[in-house]
Amino acid sequence: MISVTAGDVDEAAARLRGVIAPSPLQPNGRLTARLDAAVWLKREDLLPVRSYKLRGAYNLIAQLDEDARADGVVCASAGNHAQGVAYACARLGVQARVYLPRTTPRQKRDRVAFLGGEVVDVRVVGDGYDDAAAAALADARDTGSTQVPPFDDPRTVAGQGTVVREVLSQLGREPDVLVVPVGGGGLLAGTLVWLRERHPEVRVVGVEPAGAACMAAAVAAGGPVDLDEVDPFVDGASVRRAGAVTHPIVAAGVRDGAASLTTVPEGRVCVEMLELYQSDGIIAEPAGALATAALASGAAGDIADGSTIVCLLSGGNNDVSRYAEVVERALVHEGRKHYFLVDFPQEPGALRRFLDDVLGPDDDITLFEYVKRNNRETGPALVGIELGRPEDLDGLLERMHAAPPHIELVPPDSPLFRFLL
Repeated sequence: MISVTAGDVDEAAARLRGVIAPSPLQPNGRLTARLDAAVWLKREDLLPVRSYKLRGAYNLIAQLDEDARADGVVCASAGNHAQGVAYACARLGVQARVYLPRTTPRQKRDRVAFLGGEVVDVRVVGDGYDDAAAAALADARDTGSTQVPPFDDPRTVAGQGTVVREVLSQLGREPDVLVVPVGGGGLLAGTLVWLRERHPEVRVVGVEPAGAACMAAAVAAGGPVDLDEVDPFVDGASVRRAGAVTHPIVAAGVRDGAASLTTVPEGRVCVEMLELYQSDGIIAEPAGALATAALASGAAGDIADGSTIVCLLSGGNNDVSRYAEVVERALVHEGRKHYFLVDFPQEPGALRRFLDDVLGPDDDITLFEYVKRNNRETGPALVGIELGRPEDLDGLLERMHAAPPHIELVPPDSPLFRFLL
C-alpha cells in the first residue's frame, strides 16, 4: 500500500517554506564533459545541516500536537538524521534524545550537539545503527516520547520528497534522468511518489553502496529483509533493512519501469569523493558521492548524448580525518595499491635485492611490516606497494615470480584487508 502522495510532499514544502532556502542546483562541468550530457548537482550538502535529512525530520516534528511536543522526541541516526532532528527541535522548542552508534564520525557528533544546543541530549550507544535504533525504540516505549524515524514514516518520506520538487522548479523543465542515493529509501520513495503524479516521464536511478544494498534485497524478496553483513563505510546509507513504508513505493516504481536500482562499490565511491574535492571543490561524505559515482562509472545505465541528468548530492558531513582511508580505498579500487606477503631470506642484502630486482622505477613502498624469526631461515613481511600506473601490475608480478623470495599477493577480498583499511 502506497502511504504517501504528491499532495503530502506539497504540504511538506509549505511547512519548510521560510525554514530553509532551496538548496542550489548547479551545473557540473566535469561530468558534463565526460558524458556529453548536461549534468546538474542538487547541492543538499549546502543546507544548514549539510544534508537533506532536515526536510523529513522537520516535516514530522512540525505536525506534532502540543501534548506530543511536550513529551519530546527520540531518534536514532548514523549522524545526518540526528542533525536534522536537532535543528528542527531547536527551532520548534522540542526536547530530544538522540542515539548515535559509536561508529558515527566525531564531526557528526559535534554538529548534533551544536545544532541542538540545550534541547538535545546526545547518547552514544552500540557498534552500529541497529543498536542505536533499538535503544531509541526502547526509550520511546518507556517514556511515551515520539520516535522520529530517519526514513520509515510517511511524514519523513514526504519531507524528503521536497528535494525533487525543488529540482523541477529550479531547472524549469523535466530532467531525463534523476540519480538518487539510497539508504533506507526515504529520499527515493519521496522522489518517486511526487514524480509519479506530477512528472511520470522522468527516469529515476536509485544508487546503493555495494556493501549495504538493502533496498535491492527487499525488492528481490518481495519485502524488507535483514542483510547478513553490512559494510559501514558509507555510513549515511549503510542500512541493514529497508523500510516497511519505503519498500512498497520503491518496488512499485521498479515494477512500473519508472525506477531502477544499482550499486556502487565502496572503493568507487572513494574515487568519486576525491574527484569531487579535487576537481569540483566539493566536500562530500560517502553517501553524498553515491549518485555521481554511479553516473561517472556507468552504473547508472546508458545515458544518451545531450540528455539532462540531475544527481542528488545528499550530504557533506565528512570528517577530514577519514580522507586517509578514502585515499587508500580509492587506490586499491583503481588497482594502483597492492599488498603482498614476502618471505624474506634471513641474510644480509635480502631487502636490497628485493628493491633492485622487483620494484619498477615508478613503484613505491608505502607499508613495510617485518617480523624477524631467529629460529627460521626466512622472515615474513607485509609489504604495501603503490604503482605508478595500474597496468604496471603484470610486470611487477612477473618480476616477483622470478625473484628468490616467496611472494603472495593479498587479494582485496581477503580478511586481512580489514586490518589495512
